[in-house]
Amino acid sequence: MSEQKAYVKYQVENQIATIEFSTPEHNSMPGHSLAELAKTITKAGEDKEAKVVILKSGGNRTFCAGANFQELISIENREQGLEFFSGFAHVINAMRKCPKFIIGRVQGKTVGGGVGLASSVDYCMATKYAAIKLSELNLGIGPFTVGPAVERKMGLSAFSQISIHANRFYDAEWARQKGLYTEVFETTEELDEAVQELAEELCTFNPEAMAEMKKMYWKGTEDWDQLLHERADISGKLVLSEFTKNKLKDYK
Repeated sequence: MSEQKAYVKYQVENQIATIEFSTPEHNSMPGHSLAELAKTITKAGEDKEAKVVILKSGGNRTFCAGANFQELISIENREQGLEFFSGFAHVINAMRKCPKFIIGRVQGKTVGGGVGLASSVDYCMATKYAAIKLSELNLGIGPFTVGPAVERKMGLSAFSQISIHANRFYDAEWARQKGLYTEVFETTEELDEAVQELAEELCTFNPEAMAEMKKMYWKGTEDWDQLLHERADISGKLVLSEFTKNKLKDYK
C-alpha cells in the first residue's frame, strides 16, 4: 500500500464544484496545503461552470485537525509565526470573498482551525461524529485567527465557552444548537445525500441573487483581511512565549 499524500482536489460536475482536501495526519493542514486550498476556493468562485461549491475532506474520520503540528513546533521567530497562523486566515478570507454559496460537509471531529473552516462555509451539515474543539489555549496561544469566524457563526457565548474549555470536545448536537451545523445526520451516507440534494437545488436558483445574498450574510466583515492578519500576528508572538515553548517540548 502506497503512503497517503496530502492533496487538494477540485472538480466540477453538473454545475457543482467540489473541493476536497486531505493529509495523512488526520487532515491537519500544513502551510502549503492551506495556500492551495485558499487558491482553489478562489478558483471556484471565478469558475463560470460552477454555481455552488461543496467543501469536504477525505477519509471517514476527522474532518480537520487544524494546522500541522510539526510546523507549529518548528517556528523560531515572529515572522514564521505570522506566516504559520496566516494559513487559515487566507482560507477563511477566500471563503468570505467567494461569490458562491459554499456547503460544508463535516463527517467527523474538527479541531482548532478546522472549526474555523466549518464556521466560514455558508451552510454546514455534519454527522453525529462531528464533535468540535478549540484546543489552542491549552498550548498558551488562543484561537485568535479563527475567532472572528467562529464568533460570527456561533455567537460570543458559545465561542468563549469552547475556547476556554480548551481540552473538551463538544458534540455535534451541541454545535447544531449553537448554529454551527444546520443539520446532523446518523451516517456519512445520509450526510452526502443531503449535501448533494441541497447543491442540486441551489443550482436551480438565480446565481446573481445568491451572490447578493452572500454579500448580505457577510456584511460587516470587510475589514477581515487586516483583522485576521493582526490576529495571526498575536498568535505568532505568543507561540514564542516561554509558556508555549515549554508546552511544545512535550510534543517533540
